[in-house]
Amino acid sequence: MTVAPQSTPPASERRPESWHAALHRLQRDGAPHALATQVTSAGSTPREPGARMVITLDAVFDTLGGGTFEYQVIEAARARLAGKDGSAEGGLSLEAFSLGGRSGQCCGGFVNVLVEVFPGSATTLALFGAGHVGTELVRLAAPLPWQVRWHDSREAIFPDWAAEQPRLACRHAPNPAAAVAALPPNTHALVLTHDHAEDLTLVDALLARGDVASLGLIGSTSKWASFRSRLGKAGHDEATLARVRCPIGMAAGGTGGDKTPYAIALATLAELLPLTANVERPDQRGLDPAVLRAAFNTTTVT
Repeated sequence: MTVAPQSTPPASERRPESWHAALHRLQRDGAPHALATQVTSAGSTPREPGARMVITLDAVFDTLGGGTFEYQVIEAARARLAGKDGSAEGGLSLEAFSLGGRSGQCCGGFVNVLVEVFPGSATTLALFGAGHVGTELVRLAAPLPWQVRWHDSREAIFPDWAAEQPRLACRHAPNPAAAVAALPPNTHALVLTHDHAEDLTLVDALLARGDVASLGLIGSTSKWASFRSRLGKAGHDEATLARVRCPIGMAAGGTGGDKTPYAIALATLAELLPLTANVERPDQRGLDPAVLRAAFNTTTVT
């Protein structure tokens, strides 16, 4: 008996995505989002402690009960997701809401909501070259919370499994200068293509941008000596040229003589990790314990 394949229902008939499914997807993809959790309840409230919803700049998943109260939670979360400079403000905040009077709700209760803002991937890594070392770098970087942009000038070069790796974008880049111009500011770049002339063009374009967070080039010391001379003649000063790491993977102690693609990729990532470290901010220290004690020890209803 032949079983007919099941068709995917249209979007209008699909069940809304739950908060936990949305949270998993957004964290997997490194996208900015907020998790709002009701942590206290006094008097009459739409939901009980433990109710959760996920909020992004353009969507919400699940509910804390609706009404003006929920609207205020969404607005508070989105204000922090938008940030003062367009970047999400990560960290925790404990918000208090009265469900009577000016709120327009008749419950008359009081709730505290913990809002956790996840700013998304703070690091972008641009890889140029889908050869053996580039492939190992992409595999090793998979668990890290980075957005990886993988470029190659050759067609149909990327492996099939790359389409399933989270936070990875594969890009056919026949025009190196255009690929470099499309990168976001403060990108960490690694140049390891199959062609020395393409490597030189990429390094020249990356240095010319002036806003690349770090730049590594695969190759020997003799290759870099040749490149350094030509890049100097092209107008790059010594301070700019000193920013290029070549050979890559040496700052972390090298590969111990192992020249396999895996060893080179491993040493390169070990070298790159300290360069991507974020300076700790006060908002990453969590909530003041006194604030939590006050929230859980008082049950005043207004």
